[in-house]
This record gives sequence, C-alpha cells and structure tokens, in this order.
Amino acid sequence: MEAAIILVFVMGYLAITLEHSIKIDKLIPALVMMAICWALIALGIETFPQWFDSANHSLMEGFGSLASEEKMHLMEETLLHHLGKTSEILVFLLGAMTIVEIIDYFDGFATIKGFIKTKKKSKILWIFAILAFILSAIIDNLTATIVLVSILQKIVKDRNVRIWYAGLIIIAANAGGAWSPIGDVTTTMLWIGKKVTTGHLMGYLLLPSFLCMAVPTFIASFLPAFQGDLDVEDVQEKSKSKFGSTMLYLGLGAIVFVPIFKVITHLPPYVGMMLSLGVVAIFAEIYSSSKFSMTEHGSEESDAHAMHSPVHYSLSKIELPSILFFLGILMAVAALESLGILFNFAGSLQDTMPMLGTELHQGSHEGVSDLVVLLLGVGSAVIDNVPLVAASLGMFHEPIDNELWHFIAYSAGTGGSMLIIGSAAGVVAMGMEKIDFFWYLKKIAWLALVGFLVGAVAFMFTRTWF
Repeated sequence: MEAAIILVFVMGYLAITLEHSIKIDKLIPALVMMAICWALIALGIETFPQWFDSANHSLMEGFGSLASEEKMHLMEETLLHHLGKTSEILVFLLGAMTIVEIIDYFDGFATIKGFIKTKKKSKILWIFAILAFILSAIIDNLTATIVLVSILQKIVKDRNVRIWYAGLIIIAANAGGAWSPIGDVTTTMLWIGKKVTTGHLMGYLLLPSFLCMAVPTFIASFLPAFQGDLDVEDVQEKSKSKFGSTMLYLGLGAIVFVPIFKVITHLPPYVGMMLSLGVVAIFAEIYSSSKFSMTEHGSEESDAHAMHSPVHYSLSKIELPSILFFLGILMAVAALESLGILFNFAGSLQDTMPMLGTELHQGSHEGVSDLVVLLLGVGSAVIDNVPLVAASLGMFHEPIDNELWHFIAYSAGTGGSMLIIGSAAGVVAMGMEKIDFFWYLKKIAWLALVGFLVGAVAFMFTRTWF
C-alpha cells in the first residue's frame, strides 16, 4: 500500500510538472493526488507498520499493536492536525493577498513605480532582488513574493520579460527568508522548536544568504533577458487615488506588524494577519467613497469598483486556484509524512552517505555529514522543505545553536529555489504568473543552484567564527 501511495504522489507530481503539455491545470492533479493518497491510507490503515507523530516529530511507539478503531481515530486526528497546519498557511496567504489587492485597488503600487526612475533592465533587477531579500526577512518570503510580483505586474507589461524577473525574485526571497526566524516556515519551525536563536541565526546565515541572492543576480544581469531598457507603457493619463501612498504604507506596515503580534501574543501568524486585514479594510471602506468622488472614471472597471465594497472587490481578485493548489500539495506531502516515508528517507541519507571528511563538528556526537544537509536542501526542491525539516528535528539531537541547525535552516530555506514548486514563494509566483515548470528548470534553476552552492561554501568557511 505504501508503494501505491508513493506511485500516486509521483504520478500527481509529474502531472503538475507537465501542466502545459497535458493542458490540465495543476490544481486538478494536486487535489486528486491529495484525496487518493489519504483514501489509500484510510483503506490500508491496518497494514501500515508505523505512524509519524507530527506533533513530536518522531515515529509512534507501538502503532502496530493498536486496535483498528484506535488506528482510524489516530488517522482522523492526524488528518485534522495537518489540515489545521495547512489552513494556517492558507488563511495567512489569503489575508496577505487581500491586503495586496486592497493596496492595488487604491493604485498604491503606483507609489513604488514612482520610486523606480531608471528604465535599465539590469538596474531594475537589482532593485527587485534587494527588495525581495530585505522584505522576505521582515514579512516572510511568501508575502514578499506576492507583494513584489504584484508590483512587477504594474511595471513590466511584457510577460516574457516579467517571468525572468519573477524567477530571480523567487531566489532572492528564499535567500532573504533563510536568515530571519520569521522569514521562512522552516526557520520558524527551528526557532519555535528551540534549535536556533535569532542572534546566532543572523550571524551564521546573513553572509551566505546574501551571496545566495547576489551571485545569481550578478550573473543574470549579464544575460540577454536583462540587457537594454524596459518598455514602460505610458499610464500617466490614468487617475491615481490620492489615498494610494497612504494605503501602500498602511498595508505594508500591517503585514510587518504580523510577526510583532506573534512575538507579543505567541499566537499563530494568521491571527495577526486577520487583525491586520481588518484594520486595513476599515481604512479602505472609509477611503473608498472619497476615491471615486475625487477622481473622474469613465471605465466599466471603475464603475464595478464603485458598486462594490473595496474588500469584496479585492477578495474577488484573489487567485483561488493557487490557494487550492497549495492545499493539495501540502496535504499530499502530509500523507507521505504521516506514514513515516519522509522520516525514513531523511534517516537513510544519514546512514548511507559517506562522511567524506566533512563532518559538522562543534558538539555533534554523530558527526553529521555536510553532504547530508546539502542533499536535504536539494530534496526540499523536489518534495517540500517543511516535512524534511520536521524529519531532521526528530533525527538529529544536537543542542541549541549548534551549527548543524543553522546549516539545515540555510539548505532547506534556499534549496527550494532550484525548482519552482520547491518553495512557497515559487508556488505563489507560479500561480500568479502561470510560469511553466520546464521553463523555470531550463532558465532559472541553474542560477539558483549556483547561488545555493556559493552560499553553502561561504557557510562552511564562516561557521568557525561562531
């Protein structure tokens, strides 16, 4: 039965990657894959010898001796647990996307467009890469990607050029998220799990993460796609709401407030995001009537704006297929995790990989190979970094702030950039820009790999400083 579940996952994964060839939207195989995987688990619950306890990041003891009713109850509890964790991400994502759409409703991103005075493609690339690197550390890589791709859509009209920028934004956002405890879900897991502290995480990973962003951006600036000037359409005749800049700063400030709210209350980030959305929505409702009384709009779109609440209108603009795709992928991976498949995979890496004289020392009793951690990074691009980091939490037992945990944070955080479906930032960009899996693999993956390896080498040299 385990083999059947793995086969379903592989087939679903292939259908997602071949989306443009088979002409089936990627959310369909993602949802089908999720449902069939969990259906097979329910039908074969009696035959499984082990069960992974996600709450404790370890395999359950005595699972095989449980009665069938107890196993079914455990499966339902596990399914509910994973749905809860996935829903936290999706609700957070919905809140962030709605705030971004509300900002756009008031033409807020025109303010940032005004800051970009240059039309030189390579300079604009550096502006977006640095913005992604900094923003992702503050508001997390997922939200930073949503914000920047939304701004990109207002500035770069040619989609063929825009997807190149989006690819480099994914690399920069994942690199920026790795050195901040709130920048990426995996670093947050290690931080909450008391494996890393903020000061040491920034000390260990700031330079490697910066190089992981800067080297691919530097190389890309010489590619033909970023040569010459950008064709920017003249949109000056479009009236701009006088509240645009206010809503931009309010919206971004509300997103930045989310991690502060989490630190103060210890509640999950989605709670703070809902509070932020509520506050932004209040101002949006207050300003909306003023927006249209102060400007003259003749278009059907502006009439549609005027007829709706800005919040309702913004919710209608959200990419719901991306949300459902995210649901399917995360819940399908959760099925593999629950059977201990991913845990065993990560464990087998440790047992089978040669040490090659690259042991992570400093308090490590087992001598974990650097190569194992690098393979976890590559694995996070193929599967998902969350369950791999969860498996490593149960597999390794080094003390807090051991260099192993920081290397895992770097590898899992930045390794996902090598495939577009290897990170939350990539999945969102894929949904927003309809980026083809194989286009990304051909054009962007090698840049991500170079950045990943340069950052890893930098970590190996600089870890002795701490």
